[in-house]
Amino acid sequence: MRKILAIDIGGTNVKVLATGQEEVRKFPSGAELSAAQMVEGVLALTRDWEFDVVSIGYPGPVIADKPLIEPKNLAGGWVGFDFAARFGRPVKVINDAAMQALGSYEGGRMLFLGLGTGLGSALIIERVHEKGDGTCDFRGPVPFFVIAPMELAHLPYKKGKTFEDYLGIRGLDRLGKKKWMKAVEDVVSRLKAALVADYVVLGGGNARRLETLPPGARLGDNSHAFLGGFRLWDD
Repeated sequence: MRKILAIDIGGTNVKVLATGQEEVRKFPSGAELSAAQMVEGVLALTRDWEFDVVSIGYPGPVIADKPLIEPKNLAGGWVGFDFAARFGRPVKVINDAAMQALGSYEGGRMLFLGLGTGLGSALIIERVHEKGDGTCDFRGPVPFFVIAPMELAHLPYKKGKTFEDYLGIRGLDRLGKKKWMKAVEDVVSRLKAALVADYVVLGGGNARRLETLPPGARLGDNSHAFLGGFRLWDD
């Protein structure tokens, strides 16, 4: 059985979990963490674990398993970095919100919003499989779906500020919890309608601060990022 190491890179911590392990391990990230330092930290933290392949949830846009731009809340050196060579194993890289969304997915059309240091977002769209005879059905017991990582965080929202300025940690600190919760409810309502989502999953470290959930939303769990990392290697 293939053993997978899943890495969730956040603005505060880098968290890791491997197939067959129960303990999530972590070390601090922050504005001085480079790609090379991340790999060194992970290898040091997991030297007693066995794994064959690696999944990385990266806080930024990803194309073909490669970071497209440098992360906003970490140091540089991520674009063009050869993760597979440094880990010595096959590596898949996906946007961190998309990885947590993949682990949270339960069918239909789902919007994921990660309420953390910033604002992560991803949309998963269920698709039917078109057979050769022109008819359509679902592919096996689990429907075929497409993950669409999104960059909604920096779109303008109101008063010259972005969605992330309101829903990220800066918004929570500036607005206070009560107004921040109202902003979360408003943004969830707008984006759910705009993207025609069946439901919204709210994840990230600050989602647990919500005292009530917006209509049509359910609470995610940060541990779903690891499930998403494991699912990346499913056939």
